[in-house]
Amino acid sequence: MKRLSWGAWLALGVYIGAIVGSNWMIAHVGTPIPGAHVLPVGFGLEAPSGVYLAAVAFVARDYVQRLAGPKAGIAAIFIGALVSALVSTPQLAVASGVTFLLSESTDFMIFTPLQRWNLAASVLIAGLFAEVVDSVVFLTLAGIPLGVALEGQLVGKLWVILLGTALTWYLRRRPSLQSSHRNLDYDRS
Repeated sequence: MKRLSWGAWLALGVYIGAIVGSNWMIAHVGTPIPGAHVLPVGFGLEAPSGVYLAAVAFVARDYVQRLAGPKAGIAAIFIGALVSALVSTPQLAVASGVTFLLSESTDFMIFTPLQRWNLAASVLIAGLFAEVVDSVVFLTLAGIPLGVALEGQLVGKLWVILLGTALTWYLRRRPSLQSSHRNLDYDRS
């Protein structure tokens, strides 16, 4: 097995931490609604309170794959699904675990071929597709009406995906990081 860099370990830690934190938050942080808690996401909308950390998981998974390889990315998807099942209520755990496997698999299938073209764009495009799958499936399985939370869920995740895309773009342009993290330097855009 390939020895992982500190960046790969950091990405794995952020990834798993985002999953655990997201599932914990939805059960404990924010304004209670039936089956979950919500937080404001802007424009007068609310979303289940794990929304921001769930979006962090999309970006972190891309970095896991980029820095540790596709096999580590796939393994991280399954680890994330297992952890999701351990830190929430039974209904949220099932909803989160199933959703996580579907949305992260969507992200993986889109990110993998696009990453050599343009890393920042692949983080954005894969994240946008994954957020739609994640939001619709999670809210449906968790029993949270789409009309109540879908718009807020999409907006909340969009903020984090845009931030992750901007961070990726910035890191790609830092010469000091490019020389020490060649795995971030596939594309020349």
